[in-house]
Amino acid sequence: MPSVVGLLEQRELGARRRVDELREEADRVQAELAVAEREWKEWAIACSRVGEVLAPVDESEQDPALAEATASTAEEQSGKTPQLPQAAKTKSQVPMWREGLDWSVLSADYQRILTALADRVRLHQGPLTCQEMAALFGMDVVPARVEALQSKAKLLVARGWLAEPAPGRFMPAAGVAGRGGGS
Repeated sequence: MPSVVGLLEQRELGARRRVDELREEADRVQAELAVAEREWKEWAIACSRVGEVLAPVDESEQDPALAEATASTAEEQSGKTPQLPQAAKTKSQVPMWREGLDWSVLSADYQRILTALADRVRLHQGPLTCQEMAALFGMDVVPARVEALQSKAKLLVARGWLAEPAPGRFMPAAGVAGRGGGS
C-alpha cells in the first residue's frame, strides 16, 4: 500500500507539471500576441497612409509658395485676413479638431461623412459602419469603396472629429455634432 506522503508527492508533481505546461503555453500565446499586435498596428498605419494618399489633394498643398502667394494676394484684395482658421493652414488635410473649428476646413468627402453621422445623432440613431455609409452615399458597396471610407473615418477619429464606440462603427466625437463653429 502506497504511503500518504508518496501520494501527496505524486499529486504535487502532477500539479507542478501542469503549471509548467500552462506557463509555457502562456509564454507562447504572449509571443504570438505581440507579433499579431505589431502586424495589426502596421496594417492600421498602412490603411491610414493609403487613405491619405487617396484623399483628394488640395492644390495649395502641392506648392507651399503658391499657397502663400495666393493667400497674401487674397488678403491684399479684400483687405481682410484669411477666413480659414489657423489649423486649416497646416499641410494636414484633416486638422486636429478643437472647439470652434468649423467643418469648412475639411474637404467635401470628410464633410459628407460628418454630415451623415450628425444626421444620425440628430435622428437619435446609432453609429454607422463604412458599408452603411457607402450605401447611404449611393456608392457601390464593394471593398475598395468601403476601405476608402474606412481610411477617411479612421483619420477623422485620429484627429478628434469622430469617435469609434465599437470597432468599425463611427459617430461624431463629443462636441462635433453639427455644422458651424464645430458644435
